[in-house]
Amino acid sequence: MEEVSELWKNTIIRLEKEFDQDLTLKGVLYLIGVQELNLGLKKFSREEKISVLHVAVCKILVPFGYYRFDRVDEDGWPHYTELNAIKDLSEKDQELLIKKAIIKYLN
Repeated sequence: MEEVSELWKNTIIRLEKEFDQDLTLKGVLYLIGVQELNLGLKKFSREEKISVLHVAVCKILVPFGYYRFDRVDEDGWPHYTELNAIKDLSEKDQELLIKKAIIKYLN
């Protein structure tokens, strides 16, 4: 847990330098989601932004056995099947898992 905390801190420092702005966990997930969508410059609606975050969470949790990639729809959005419910974890464990998954994804 302490190791994840240190790796997370270093990841945030690196990303904040790269993007020249403060980033939160949600901000990092949003960046990953936008990258995975690869739709170019696009202004997302509030509802789409939630979907962008969902895409990111699904993508980064595939290697951990929580989701399986299914397909990309006609609009270019990836779809995943849930294999294990992340909501079964405590909030603290969810956050730790997501941080681990982001670190793995970015390295």
